[in-house]
Amino acid sequence: MKLIKQYKNIVLAVGLLTLASCSQEDQPKESLLDFTPKVKTDLDKWIDQNYIDPYNISVQYEWNQNVVDNNRFLFPPEVDKVQPALEIIKKIWIDSYTTIGGKDFVKIIAPRDFVLVGGVNVNPDDVSNTLGLAEGGKRISLFQVDYVDKKNRESVTEFVHTIQHEYVHILNQTKIFDVEAWAKITPKDYTSDPFSISDGEAQELGFISAYARSNYTEDFAETAAIILLSSKEEYAALLASIVNPAGVDAIKKKEALVVQYYRDAFNIDFYELRDEAQKNTTDVLND
Repeated sequence: MKLIKQYKNIVLAVGLLTLASCSQEDQPKESLLDFTPKVKTDLDKWIDQNYIDPYNISVQYEWNQNVVDNNRFLFPPEVDKVQPALEIIKKIWIDSYTTIGGKDFVKIIAPRDFVLVGGVNVNPDDVSNTLGLAEGGKRISLFQVDYVDKKNRESVTEFVHTIQHEYVHILNQTKIFDVEAWAKITPKDYTSDPFSISDGEAQELGFISAYARSNYTEDFAETAAIILLSSKEEYAALLASIVNPAGVDAIKKKEALVVQYYRDAFNIDFYELRDEAQKNTTDVLND
């Protein structure tokens, strides 16, 4: 104990000497930090009007190495690709949920920050790409912004897949789905290597996509997202393409749990939401 007290006294003495030394030095007379407000571009003003002001969602499109994985080959989006990408997201995601869920639905439950990346986020397996990331339900990173073609349905659907999928996760963080019931449908075929088989092979096992085999929460989000991305006719065609009756039955059971979840948790008719998203997708393509 005595040694500890002596050590404290030495530290205190050094601290006093340091303060005395600093007091004799010339103090800076003005801040070296630049507090000049950034001049907003027309794009910045558009983002304010369509995302920040009505929904409190910020958008990062200029490069910030602190919000991306620096171990991947990523780059910022081309500036002229930013607004078209955001228009797609607003029309198909925000407007659809607002129409069916109510004008304040997205205002209350939403990510608060979008990070836009221009290029493809290739995974280490060199087989799959990461289309988007969600961090704690607060930030969503969207990749491949430079390659979105507003006139191509497949391109638009692939891009919107990210926000539809990640938003389901955010909804699940607000109100959990019936995990126990879900786990009973296809309990044996989840895996840490979901891309070892194709989407078609996964559907034969009762999963709407290969990625859905990752775990229960990804399965739920994929099931909801892919149905929202598909027209009624497209989804019926997907089910009709599955040879294994047990696979069809499993996907239908999962669909029923998704429909029940949206109804019970948020008083939303999931099929009405799907139809609204499809109408808005058509409007994007025809714009």
